[in-house]
Amino acid sequence: MKKILVYDGSFDGFLTAVFTIYEEKIPLASIQTKRIASENFFDTLETVFTDRIKAERVWKGICRYFSSEGRQQLYKAFLSEITGVEDTMLYVIRKAFSAKQKIESNFTDPHILKISKIAKSVSREKHRMDAFVRFRLTKDGVYLSTIEPDFNVLPLNAKHFKNRYADQKWIIYDLKRNYGLYYDLENVNTIEIELTDDVNLNSNKQVFFTSEEIEYEELWKNYFKSTNIVSRKNTKLHLRHVPKRYWKYLSEKAY
Repeated sequence: MKKILVYDGSFDGFLTAVFTIYEEKIPLASIQTKRIASENFFDTLETVFTDRIKAERVWKGICRYFSSEGRQQLYKAFLSEITGVEDTMLYVIRKAFSAKQKIESNFTDPHILKISKIAKSVSREKHRMDAFVRFRLTKDGVYLSTIEPDFNVLPLNAKHFKNRYADQKWIIYDLKRNYGLYYDLENVNTIEIELTDDVNLNSNKQVFFTSEEIEYEELWKNYFKSTNIVSRKNTKLHLRHVPKRYWKYLSEKAY
C-alpha cells in the first residue's frame, strides 16, 4: 500500500513532505498537491503541513549531494507543475542521498534525464518571458504586465526585471496562477490582487492606462506596420522565433 503525502503546492511544502518520508520511514510514497490528490481503495492519504525548519534540513542535504546546477534543475522541475514531477524529484533526491554523491549528470537513469529535460523546458519559458513581457503605465503610476506562461516561471524572472527596470515601479501578474511580483523601487514582493484578463481588452484601456501610454501603443503599432515588408514575409521563421501563443503579450500584434 502506498502512502500519498498531500502538500500545499509550495516548494517548502514539497521539501517538508520529503522530510516526512524519511522521518516516518515510508518505503512507498507519493507526493501530490491538494489540487490533484484524491482518496482511493489502495492508497492512504496524509496531509503534510509546511514546516520551514524541516524544509531547510532537507535543502541542506540537497546542497550537500547536488551541485548548484543540479539544485537549479530540481527547482525548475518543481516550477513546471507537471503532474507527477514531485515523485520524479523524490526518486532523484533519494538516489542522491543513498549514494551520498552527486548523481545529477547520470543521464543513463531515465528519471534523472527527465528532470534535466523538464528543467530545460522551464528555462526556455523563462527566457521567453524575459523577452516578451511588455509593460504598460497605469493611472496609478505603476507599470503593469500580465502573463500566462505554461510553467510557473515568475520566481525565475524576478532578478532579471529588477535589474533591468530598477528605476520604475512595476507589477508582473500571472493571470493563470493568480499571483504576481511587485517591485517598489527597493524590493520585489509577491502579491495577490483581483485582476482578470479584462485589463487587456481594448475597450478597457481608458479605465486602466494613461492617455500617454495608449498614444504610445498606437505609435508603436503604426511604426511596426510601416516597417513591415509584406513581400519578404516569412511566417514559418517568424513563428519559430515568436510562437503565436506569445502574441497576446505584444502590443504590435493587438490589432
